[in-house]
Amino acid sequence: MSADTGATGDAVHTARHSEKPILSVDGLRTAFFTDKETIRAVDGVDFDVRGGETIGIVGESGSGKSVTARSVMGLTKSPGRVLDGTIRFRDPETVAHLADSFGGRTVDVAGLSEDERADATDDDDFVFVEEWDGDEPAAGAVEITRAPDTALRQIRGGGIAMIFQDPLSSLNPVYTVGNQIKEALRIHQGLRGQAATEEAINLLEDVSIPDAARRVSEYPHQFSGGMRQRAVIAMALACEPELLICDEPTTALDVTIQAQILELLDDIQEERGLSIVFITHDMGVMAEVAERLNVMYAGEIVETASIDEVFSNPKHPYTRGLLESIPGRNVGEERLRTIEGDVPTPNEPATYCRFAPRCPEAFAECESVHPVSVSVNEDATDHTAACLLYPEDESRESAVETHRQRGEKSEVTVDE
Repeated sequence: MSADTGATGDAVHTARHSEKPILSVDGLRTAFFTDKETIRAVDGVDFDVRGGETIGIVGESGSGKSVTARSVMGLTKSPGRVLDGTIRFRDPETVAHLADSFGGRTVDVAGLSEDERADATDDDDFVFVEEWDGDEPAAGAVEITRAPDTALRQIRGGGIAMIFQDPLSSLNPVYTVGNQIKEALRIHQGLRGQAATEEAINLLEDVSIPDAARRVSEYPHQFSGGMRQRAVIAMALACEPELLICDEPTTALDVTIQAQILELLDDIQEERGLSIVFITHDMGVMAEVAERLNVMYAGEIVETASIDEVFSNPKHPYTRGLLESIPGRNVGEERLRTIEGDVPTPNEPATYCRFAPRCPEAFAECESVHPVSVSVNEDATDHTAACLLYPEDESRESAVETHRQRGEKSEVTVDE
């Protein structure tokens, strides 16, 4: 992979995905309720992930990236709660498996309109079959926000796997790396004994761990940081997921090891056709891995576009600030450019632009009108920004009114 963060490279971002989303997140709102305040950690997030595609979610710490990932995994725990929105996972094998296991909470929506689907669905239904192959479900969706814990445990790993920033948090120090991979193989592939051991060795070889036959019997503390992260990736692959969520998997690694891990993920994706959601605060890393990018700030996605478009034609002032802070982007300057101030805690309704206090382009209406995602202009329907400066082919007054009206329609009350 190229280390040049000023260009993305056609070889990295080849079109190898299907058009139909494997994951659709719509209007997701996740809040944490404390004695002092309600924190709206994720506040109306929308994005899709297509088969075989890598999408990025980028933003500073505190933007809501990890909470978004945990919401998708069904890992939000008290005092946090998903309040609104849908998270639909469309892996046919997962749909068929859960339809068989949870027949009482499965509904046939094949050929039904949206209104008819609503009438046919009870509040506890979470498996929706949209196409049939004889008596077997061939296509549909699992609504993760409604799924019970027993179903979520089946989805995690087998359908959606997650790699965390600190590999030590995913590895048990008292068990060998091989035993932990074999446990995943037992649960998700039914392998035991010698067959599981051989597959564990194969997985370690797949993630480029040398002398895998010996290292399969070693403990996490005997692995370096980069090798531990490779072992965690091997554990995720043992589950044969369709979607892999990578939550800052290279942040704790040095630059050389980081590049190796990114290249490994790219190779695995190409070989297995994985879909990937890659989360980081580092725009330079995003240039290496993502095809499409979602820029997140204070619980909201403020810009969405292809990675090439974001780097060549960024629109939101926050996105431009992130790009300007990439080391080496402004050669000759004595100091690295930064965005003044900090990400605010989103503890009140978004009745204004949350970035306005830090924005060099803010104007009066930014303090009273909440921007919603709109196409940046009529010719760029796949490039959106939540900023009152857009659509840029409208007058400022007209653009502000567009945001005002759409914001009023989308207002949601957060109740404890």
